[in-house]
Amino acid sequence: MENNRPDSFLRLIQRSRRGKLKIYLGYSAGVGKTFQMLQEAGRMKENDIDVVAGIVETHGRKETEALLSGLEIIPRKSMVYRGIEITEMDIDAILRRQPSVVLVDELAHTNVPGSQNAKRYEDVEEILAAGIHVISTLNIQHLESLYETVEQATGIKVRERVPDRILAMADQLVNVDCTTDDLRQRLSDGKVYIAERTETALANFFRSENLEQLRELSLRELASQIDSRRRNQPVEDSQTNPDQLMVCLSSKSRNCETILRYASRIAGRLNRNWYAVYVRTFAENPAVIDPAVQRMLSNTLTLAQNLGATVFTYKGDDVVKTILQFAHEYRVGHIIIGNSGRQLSLWQRIQGRKTIVERLIGECRGISVIVLDTRGEETLKLRKNPVPSLSGIRETLLQVKPPEQSWKTLIRNVQPILWEHVVEKEDAFRTLLHECCRLAPEIDENEAMRCLLEREQQGSTFIGEEIAIPHARLERLNKPLVAIGISKVGIYDPNSSNTARIMFLVLSPLADPNSHVKLLGIISKTASDSQWKSRVLRAADKKELLKILRTYP
Repeated sequence: MENNRPDSFLRLIQRSRRGKLKIYLGYSAGVGKTFQMLQEAGRMKENDIDVVAGIVETHGRKETEALLSGLEIIPRKSMVYRGIEITEMDIDAILRRQPSVVLVDELAHTNVPGSQNAKRYEDVEEILAAGIHVISTLNIQHLESLYETVEQATGIKVRERVPDRILAMADQLVNVDCTTDDLRQRLSDGKVYIAERTETALANFFRSENLEQLRELSLRELASQIDSRRRNQPVEDSQTNPDQLMVCLSSKSRNCETILRYASRIAGRLNRNWYAVYVRTFAENPAVIDPAVQRMLSNTLTLAQNLGATVFTYKGDDVVKTILQFAHEYRVGHIIIGNSGRQLSLWQRIQGRKTIVERLIGECRGISVIVLDTRGEETLKLRKNPVPSLSGIRETLLQVKPPEQSWKTLIRNVQPILWEHVVEKEDAFRTLLHECCRLAPEIDENEAMRCLLEREQQGSTFIGEEIAIPHARLERLNKPLVAIGISKVGIYDPNSSNTARIMFLVLSPLADPNSHVKLLGIISKTASDSQWKSRVLRAADKKELLKILRTYP
């Protein structure tokens, strides 16, 4: 993606105020990711850059070990798990050492239970938040949104996965590539695994057809990232076509993970905001719903957040009406929903009843409805098309460009409110609303509060990950407004028992729905930045917090 010389990455380092991330991306073990990472580290050391090896897996490869021998290595931390001593990267030692650059191999690695973080990519996020630059490695099959695609292409279930947002937040991506024949030859020569594992590897994962599929996925993903970043430049917005994507979820949906990953791929390729919306009917009250279904639903909503969606939960018995109301409010242009295969009886048909999918297609206007077949795994087996066709969708959605840089100015210029104690939701609303009314005297504070609470009744705006985004559209408002409140102890919603520590309160003109959607999109991206959240919550006082807000890119 970038020229594979240290100069460009060095320039990023020299002008940065927080950690930058560079990832060497490959399609399989043995293509040379770790080798190239160590080569770059050697060049950095020659340029007097303070670079250390946080954790590097050589797998007994002599050439790799030779490159590592000249670098400072942070000693690993030993842990005992089920009577076995296991070593892991010592993140505390890295933070104490404070190098300029640290090498962290195998980004998708799962840490031993009891570690500071469950996943190595979470270690990397913590290191980046401390202002240390990271160079890492990753194989394409570990990307979360490609789970089903990789399984369909290779027949292999990948256990260790990395959220797409980690790849998206990388400042530089380097594709490490070689032909599949060369890789198999390297394996046969004992340059990838020890001799005892070679024959088994060649007969299983390293089959030519598997490697070709993975290599294609790797090249397509890299091209997608390049295209996404090219189109993410500030340009004039189109005001005509809706551009957001929406996924419909329910407690009865089958293969929700497949639907979410499909939506994530489309949204990522087309650089669009997307939402996961769960409409909870009155029959699905948490007090009566089956605990196993509750756990499945909770896992689904967590996956949606990890894949980059903004998650909303609404209450209502008319699911289709609620979906379409959301689509209208958020300028959704494409609705993605699963088809469970449920059939209505002949008597129900005579009565004029329709399925949710049929009603949705019949009642929506100006919105494309994408129906995915989620009737069971048997319909997915043996499929060999790694990436669904984007024909038609791409041409429509690419007409609309992402929000302009000026929208971020609203967040940068906010005067934040700090609470040193637990704050109840409505008290937080009133405090932040008062701040907005101070900036815009034309607002009727009581009416605005009513609108906020009315929106809250439709579904909690405490979206998880310690974030709440209450919002409303007002008639008398002339321009969008944002207020931010932070409580390190917590903001508590007594109705839903949800908590948050960062609250964005958003008010926008009723006559300008575009501004509402743009602002929510910017805030969603800001709130999903784990480095930004970590810095905000660590801020010692309002002065430091203002500095963080002013300098956020």
